[in-house]
Amino acid sequence: MNVKTYEKSMGATRYDVEKLIADAFEPQDWVNHVTKDLMKFWDKDTIYNMPDGLFPTYVTNAGQPLPKNKEEWPEEFKAAIEAQDTKDLIHPEYNYIRAHSRLTYAFGIAYHMTGNLHYLEICRKGAMALLEAFDGNYGMHVMKNVETGEWDDDYKVRTSQDLAYGMTGLGMYYFLTHDKTVLFKMLQYKDFIFRVYMDNGKGYLTWKPRYLKNTEVQIVAQLDQLYAYMLMVTPSLPEPYQTDWKQDMKKITDILITQFYSEEYGFFWGLNSDAHSQQLGTDHTDFGHSIKTFWVILKIGELLGDPYYINFARPKIHNILKKAYLKKTGSWARRFDENGKRDEDKEWWILAELDQACEILSIHDPSYYRYLNNTHRYWFDYMVDKENGEIWHYVDGNTNKPLLRYPKAHNWKTSLHSFEHALFGYMTASRVKGIPFELYYALPEWEKPSHKILTPYMFSGNVTKIEVNDKKIAFMPDGNKVDKITFDSLH
Repeated sequence: MNVKTYEKSMGATRYDVEKLIADAFEPQDWVNHVTKDLMKFWDKDTIYNMPDGLFPTYVTNAGQPLPKNKEEWPEEFKAAIEAQDTKDLIHPEYNYIRAHSRLTYAFGIAYHMTGNLHYLEICRKGAMALLEAFDGNYGMHVMKNVETGEWDDDYKVRTSQDLAYGMTGLGMYYFLTHDKTVLFKMLQYKDFIFRVYMDNGKGYLTWKPRYLKNTEVQIVAQLDQLYAYMLMVTPSLPEPYQTDWKQDMKKITDILITQFYSEEYGFFWGLNSDAHSQQLGTDHTDFGHSIKTFWVILKIGELLGDPYYINFARPKIHNILKKAYLKKTGSWARRFDENGKRDEDKEWWILAELDQACEILSIHDPSYYRYLNNTHRYWFDYMVDKENGEIWHYVDGNTNKPLLRYPKAHNWKTSLHSFEHALFGYMTASRVKGIPFELYYALPEWEKPSHKILTPYMFSGNVTKIEVNDKKIAFMPDGNKVDKITFDSLH
């Protein structure tokens, strides 16, 4: 692989920014990535026809639902269920709400970027199925038995992280359509999560319902409330709900900083259950969770207009990027292992999060493309399955070859990170190239599109043009029309 070098020494390090910009991928490359690489895997009637009411959790590397008969399983699933480090990814007797919700979200992202109504129709189909997963107490089931069609019935084992990701597909659908039926369900659902899992005495969101004996103190119980739905949805909410959610976002952000941040190492612990959990090499203590936490805090600081959060996060993102970057291969490392050595293997979501944090900094400093031009190329060269589409779960850092015992779609990997990564790449490439970019929404007929209610995903931007198609969308219930919004800036 040819890793380009952009540095030149003239006293302090300087960068040829014009060359960096010229060498960056074009915005259209990211749109093509969605339609040709990612949707090549997902856009099939065998995936979205939902015979049991949900999108399939388990999909073969060739892009078809996993056969029920284990003798017919492809090699990647046979290997996964036999290996110690992958067997918990495979429970084929269930379809998982988090996987369904993430694919609902992905079809929404695809519509947001392309305006293809087929993608919006599948997103709506997924969102309506999520409404059917509510359990009657404003909570949500987290898995469904494939054979019997029965939902899980023990709410005590549902984690706050699983419930957060149950909101992801609903949040994306509402973000695009402002469907009030979905809005009020989401408001009830969010209140349920905070009522049942926020323990004000302990000062954090618990892993299991707060009145049970909880020993696990997980960063993802806090972080994924922000990442999975709140940061995306809050700017679209009417008052007083927007103000209420912003207050809760601030509360969770303070929990992350005060209870999980390590000043010594400059990143976040994945667990804060006891002193033994605060060590290198422990679960969720990696570049991915830390960089995601920092960029989420940065975006919350911008949303709240709070410079403390911005100034806390921005320099620490810079420092992690320096630590994680592998100059030899032009790629990102996963984490520090228990001995403080960089683990150079690749997990798809960690690469995506590091790219996205770097892209956020590049909006106001394009010299960060000294990393991105290489890490983007690594993504397209080695992480994309060029034959069947989507992104490999795990790539060996020495050989740049995928480890096939990690299937491309299982109960913790579907489509969320690959599609969000494409959207970030599209918007920030447009920004750095100085090219206006278009995003698509589908508001009801009584709501006039404006810059106040339509944001470019988790960002802000200057609206230069609003185009509304006169034709109503046939499968939408509220006279919705295609709204194409052109932005000429991003921040």
